[in-house]
This record gives sequence, C-alpha cells and structure tokens, in this order.
Amino acid sequence: MSWSSDKLDALRQKFADAAASDMFNPRFARVADKIFAKNGTRIAPYAGMQTFCSAPSLQPGEAFDLGDLQVAMLGVPMDLGVTNRPGSRFGPRALRHIERIGPYNHVLDCVPTQDLRVADIGDVPIESRFRLEQSHDNIEAFIAKIVEQGVAPLSVGGDHSISHPILRGVGKKEPVGMIHIDAHCDTGGPFDQTKFHHGGPFRNAVLDGVLDPERTIQIGIRGSSEYLWEFSYESGMTVIHAEEISAMGIPAVIAKALEIVGDGPTYLSFDIDSLDPSYAPGTGTPEIGGLTTREALELLRGLKGVNLVGGDVVEVAPQYDANTNTAQAGAQILFEILSLMVFSSSINA
Repeated sequence: MSWSSDKLDALRQKFADAAASDMFNPRFARVADKIFAKNGTRIAPYAGMQTFCSAPSLQPGEAFDLGDLQVAMLGVPMDLGVTNRPGSRFGPRALRHIERIGPYNHVLDCVPTQDLRVADIGDVPIESRFRLEQSHDNIEAFIAKIVEQGVAPLSVGGDHSISHPILRGVGKKEPVGMIHIDAHCDTGGPFDQTKFHHGGPFRNAVLDGVLDPERTIQIGIRGSSEYLWEFSYESGMTVIHAEEISAMGIPAVIAKALEIVGDGPTYLSFDIDSLDPSYAPGTGTPEIGGLTTREALELLRGLKGVNLVGGDVVEVAPQYDANTNTAQAGAQILFEILSLMVFSSSINA
C-alpha cells in the first residue's frame, strides 16, 4: 500500500503530541525509562562533572570502600614506559572530556551505566612521576584492592606497560586468558636496563604466571617490529596479523577469539594504535595499515558473552590529536568494553 493521508493521520494521532520520552516500542521504552527523568528531560552531555562514559563518580576514600560496585573504571595516568612519543599520561583526562558516549548500545541492546553497578573511581595515585617500577607497584596495589572486593577493573592508560601490574592483580589467583587488540604483540624482552616498558607487558605477565598464553589471542599485529615478538609464538599465543584480517573477515576473527579464550576468565586489552592512524593519530607508536573504527566496533561487539574479568584502553596521547578523533575513538571503545561486561558471567555472578 502506498503512502496515504490515512497513514499520515495515524502517525499524527500517535506521535504529534508525544514527548521525546514517550516510547511505544517496549525495547526502546525500557531504555527511555532509564535515561529520561519523570518530567521528560535528560541530562545534557556537556553538563556536570566529567567521568568515563558519564558513569557515576565514587571516591573510595581511605577505607577504599567500593560498596556494591560490579565494575570500577579508573585512570592510570602514567607513560614512563614508552619507547617513542610520550603523552599518554593525559589519556584518562582526554577520554573523560569526550561527550555523547552512550548511554545506549543499540547493537548489544544495553545501557551499561544503568545495567551495571559501575562508577568512575578516579586515578591510581602514582607516588613518583619519575620512577617506572614504583609506578607499577602503585598500580598493582590499587588494582589488588579493587579485585579483593570482587569488582572488575576497567582501566584507561597511560602506556601499555600498565597492563602488566593490572594483570598481576587480576590474575593473582589463577592465570587469565586475554583478547589483545594492538599493532604490536608487546612480548619483547628487557632493553635499556629494564623489562618494565610498553613493549613487554605480556611476556612479563606470562612469566609471572598471571596470563595464560594458550588462552591469549593478539589481533591486528603489524609494522616493523615482528622480529621482537618470538615469545608470542614460543609461548603458544595466537597471533592474527592485520594483513590477514581482510581475507579472513571480522566474523572469522571473532570466531577464532571465542575459540581461544573459551568460557574461562578473560582480560581484554585494547591499544588505540590497533586503529589505523587515519582514525587514531594521537598515539605514541602509530602504524599504518590498521583497523578501521567500524572493524574495531564489529570485532568488539562480536565478543558478547566472553567471561570478562577486566579490561583496558591504552596509549591515547591527545597532544598529537588535533581534532580529538583519537580520544573520541578511545572513549567509544571504552564504552564497548563496558557494554560487554554487562554480559560477563563473572561480573554478573
């Protein structure tokens, strides 16, 4: 039947006097009920205190009481482990400043800041801006307090070296699997007199017994550093290079990731340099030939149901980001990981 005046009259009768919060589809009404106030208004995205994904703010205080939280979002403003351009210490601040992230994830059909008991609990208190190893100790101790209360940490770096002390906290009782999306494997050995750098966190985590390499998949790997990553292959990690993704297709990559991690406890680490620098120039070690933002979203959303116990978004360096594209991408990725946590069996146990 073609468009008619009767159809127009029916639409006018139903919608002409309806408010923005009046939803007739039960699926959308469920979301609107969580977002709109009773008077039909919603909070402006540019108003109020800035937090990750506009989550509530919670200050643990000296007692470090996280109450009944399921997920704690936190900043880790430390970039002493970089091998190229510094600046990701400003990553947490940049992601908090991004507006209009969420609240609804239409693909996963969830409102994570409402469907989870989640809060932005601030930043890890780093005792020294100069001492990398001490900073890692600070991070591990802070994460341990979170995990001890049965709360899953979702962190924003900072450089990728922060994942090592985070995994030491998350995998203390049993080694976890990992989905690692990055341009680099980050399984290199010590150099320049230290093993604590952003090129080696996952070698360190395996050798510390907190990361299961056979339940680890690394996706998007590329660039000129392949000769540094033999530990990935020797330890049993699965590596999918960026050059393989077009032929495989994202659904096949998702299927492989789900096969590798299974239903065991899994950590998700997303380095923003996994994206092509045309989408995310604001990072310390950009590598051309990376994922598009659409591919990254498809990949992450395909991981619905993975048993996540923590995650991070790292290496956003906003001073190289003239139009905030990198921070925008990072904030959206953070929101996608938080959305996945809605469906994690460990978090919803």
